[in-house]
Amino acid sequence: MSAQPSPRTIVLIHGLWMTPRGWEHWIDRYSSRGHRVLAPAWPGMEADVEQLRRDPSPMTRLDITKIVDHYDAIIRGLDSQPIVMGHSAGGLFVQLLIDRGLASAGVGVGSGAITGVVPPLSTFRATFPVLGNPFNRGKATGLTAKQFHYAFCNTISREESDRIYERQHVAAANRVMFQIALATFNPNGPTSINFENDDRAPLLFIAFGRDNLAPVKVGRHGVEQYRESKAITAFKEFSGRPHFPGVPGWEEVADYALDWATGRPAARQA
Repeated sequence: MSAQPSPRTIVLIHGLWMTPRGWEHWIDRYSSRGHRVLAPAWPGMEADVEQLRRDPSPMTRLDITKIVDHYDAIIRGLDSQPIVMGHSAGGLFVQLLIDRGLASAGVGVGSGAITGVVPPLSTFRATFPVLGNPFNRGKATGLTAKQFHYAFCNTISREESDRIYERQHVAAANRVMFQIALATFNPNGPTSINFENDDRAPLLFIAFGRDNLAPVKVGRHGVEQYRESKAITAFKEFSGRPHFPGVPGWEEVADYALDWATGRPAARQA
């Protein structure tokens, strides 16, 4: 690591099938460097993983607008604009928030698909437990340990994946996933972004080379959507890594994201 950046406020946003616990390693690492780290849950998901497993009903009441407005209110209550990082669906929410002018920099880690990006077959396979049944929309659907391994932790052993599954996994907010999946057919919907916004904060897409849920193709297409904007849009691929950002070797990803977001000149490359 190079010289330490000045302390900043960092807001971390989790994705589907996860809670803020998925960021636990990143929270500790950034906090140990003197940064103020906030990892608020989606509204209604403030309970711990174990309680949300017993009662997943809070997820059935969520949609993208409620979630983004929740983070909007949190950020507007801060003394200064934070760095905002989001994983998976959280990466989409980061883009919506910076489009509102609510961040000093944004990072999407394994960011979900956005309007105009058609996800590949592996994404459909990973999300089939939800999207495979159109009557699921108002429900909350979990993954089996086998499905979780494919979607989140496919580069590590099933035994290691199962331990992560037991600690991290909760049911998904199905309505949110359907909104994301149908975004391409609803350009004025809740995922609508002004891709030509020249005044937004710098945005980094981080993609993982073995990610089945949000493959590299999704990240590259995300960058392409911003091609008409004069604001900074960057892309970084980490080969051989799965969707979950907490598997061994996560430190390299976390450090790169922080270095880039705090303005390291060498990292600002499209």
